Amino acid sequence: MNLDQLIPRLKADKAFMDCVTEWRTLPAREGRYVPLPDEMDPRLRQVLDARGIHRLYSHQAECFRLAREKRDFVVVTPTASGKTLCYNLPVVSSILENNDTRALYLFPTKALSADQVSGLYDMIEALQVDIKAYTYDGDTQGAARKAIRQAGHIVVTNPDMLHANILPHHTKWVKLFENLEYIVIDEIHTYRGVFGSHLANVLRRLMRLCAFYGSHPRFILCSATIANPVELARQLTGREVAAVTENGAPIGERHFVFYNPPVVNRQLGIRRGVVNEVKRLAENLLRNEIPTIVFAKSRLQVEVITRHMKECVRNAYGYSGRVRGYRGGYLPSERREIERGLRAGEVDMVVSTNALELGIDIGSLTACVLCGYPGTIASTWQQAGRAGRRKDTALTILVASSSPLDQYVIQNPDYFFNASPEHALVQPDNLYILLSHIKCSAYELPFTDGEAFGNVADTGSFLEYLTENNILRHMDGKYYWMEEELPSGEISLRSAKTENFVIIDITDPAHHRVIGEMDRYTVPMLLHENAIYLHDARMFQVERLDLAACKAYIRAVDVDYYTDADLNVSLHILDDLEHKELPNGTDVAMGELRVSTIVKMFKKFKLDTHETVGFGEVRLPQTDLHTTGMWWTVPDAIASHYSNDTLQGALLGVSHLLSIVAPLYLMCAPRDINVIYQVKAPITDKPTIFLYDAFPGGVGLSEKAYQMQELLLEHALQIAQGCHCEQGCPSCVGPVVEVGVDGKTAACRILKELLN
Repeated sequence: MNLDQLIPRLKADKAFMDCVTEWRTLPAREGRYVPLPDEMDPRLRQVLDARGIHRLYSHQAECFRLAREKRDFVVVTPTASGKTLCYNLPVVSSILENNDTRALYLFPTKALSADQVSGLYDMIEALQVDIKAYTYDGDTQGAARKAIRQAGHIVVTNPDMLHANILPHHTKWVKLFENLEYIVIDEIHTYRGVFGSHLANVLRRLMRLCAFYGSHPRFILCSATIANPVELARQLTGREVAAVTENGAPIGERHFVFYNPPVVNRQLGIRRGVVNEVKRLAENLLRNEIPTIVFAKSRLQVEVITRHMKECVRNAYGYSGRVRGYRGGYLPSERREIERGLRAGEVDMVVSTNALELGIDIGSLTACVLCGYPGTIASTWQQAGRAGRRKDTALTILVASSSPLDQYVIQNPDYFFNASPEHALVQPDNLYILLSHIKCSAYELPFTDGEAFGNVADTGSFLEYLTENNILRHMDGKYYWMEEELPSGEISLRSAKTENFVIIDITDPAHHRVIGEMDRYTVPMLLHENAIYLHDARMFQVERLDLAACKAYIRAVDVDYYTDADLNVSLHILDDLEHKELPNGTDVAMGELRVSTIVKMFKKFKLDTHETVGFGEVRLPQTDLHTTGMWWTVPDAIASHYSNDTLQGALLGVSHLLSIVAPLYLMCAPRDINVIYQVKAPITDKPTIFLYDAFPGGVGLSEKAYQMQELLLEHALQIAQGCHCEQGCPSCVGPVVEVGVDGKTAACRILKELLN
């Protein structure tokens, strides 16, 4: 059965439709086409003809024109609109005209790099010309690296590799830097906040080296639909950028279904579990042979759903390869195998975390099931766009959990369909980040007197500061690097620990094998001793966790339960660096914080019913994050006006408002900061709202927030008062079921009091 036959059956299914709060049909649209440009190399035209491409989409033709005019541009079109040709055509065309031309492709992940370069290889092979395109990342063999440096026409890499390996050793890349014509940056909407701010400075370093070697490359940037693509592209590149936003690709009819599971406890408002409901809906699609992608929010959800789906299709010989799981932690070879199976049509269903949200080619899937609201409008459209990539009818079912945010979105569909996608924000001139990259740039090439770093007007003051601290030496009109260490090695672009744990299967005593990896932060929750670890729907028990060696040893088991751990978070003030008391008694302070996380126990859940069947103790040390933060202490004179429940709802509402406005004024991504409240903070002994940097040591965001705290409070109050909801929604204080019926009113009063 195909999707066009299944959709009428779903609409006629009363049990299904009773749970549907909105069925929105987005009509199909014909493509807008332009003939192949006359100036395109005949060999390239011949290859496109052989692939059945006799004309271009209008946005692809516009990109080719802008590239020929030597313009910087950003192309912003939905998933599966042929963005790859927007940069491959002008780049390959230029190399065909001049064999010395070089291009640098930047992708945010290794998986995306590998996927895109495979399509590039196919085009080059069909051309039968000597164009060398290589992936250069941490997996590239040492012998291949030398060949890439000397002969690579197109070097495909990621920002981390460019920062830590290519730029510091630019003297080995002379051929690339002397002839660099194009810098292609894909998926720029992922470069938000601290990561994007780092990338903007990496590009400043790159352009400085290009100028030294005499090249003047142009930027081609690609983005999914966000609210401010041109602004983001300008901030990343430091240049004026043209925009290509009209999508010329055809779009099939798209059905977007909001599905709210039935209520099982009306008094408590509890609904049927989202995982069980997703399994039931996905099973229906699988049995009707509808190629489907299921997005889950966690690794554990992915494995639980995958295991159930595999049981549905397992044949007499035990084969269940038609269903695959896909998430971080799988080995690269395993992920590539799954991607190949999807493209070849050998896999009917894939269950994934947001790892497949980016534009990896996963073939012609036609349905998408979302296990809970992904958290942002932009991510929801990205995930929904993974289905219907071949102009066919597409179906997306968003299954809501019982969480207040999910319930608000599912019951207020206009909020979702009418709201514009979120902004992506960066702040390249953040003091900490900027200083780090000026150090890296000085190591790569001495600064001369009066030279600016990118568009930073006061570069000289940074250089003087580094000279005074004996990091640089000023001599004969130049600033030279003095220290022995390579500065880029100390800077993580993503400001996260890169140390991973490897997962070793010891089921066969004679043959231990590595089957996966996991980041240090997640290990205490999923790889503690006696945890049940699921991998591609197989069950393993963790026998031993070696923290010092970063290894987890697991053994295959056959049990009918899985485990999940509780994470406890506590916050402590280490040092009060600065504070001021307002006339109404409110204390506003800034200082150093310790955010401690520890896992103390885990629960066992039945695989089929998800009911609790036991628990166990976890004996692992706590993990500490030392960072900087600021906080507002609400005086008793204000807090005494409210009951404990109302006060808690009000503090939650104020925290939610600050988490909305702070990224706008601090020019960072929402994930770069955390805003939490304590009704009675252990240190202050009063109701306290904390705002802190989500990175070790902090990156200056909370210091900036402390300086503009009145502006943050004023904007938070404006948003709350300007919102049309009566008692709360995700756009202001949060859903009413979280903040309470008086939460919004009390939050506004507290904000007014804090503003005195």
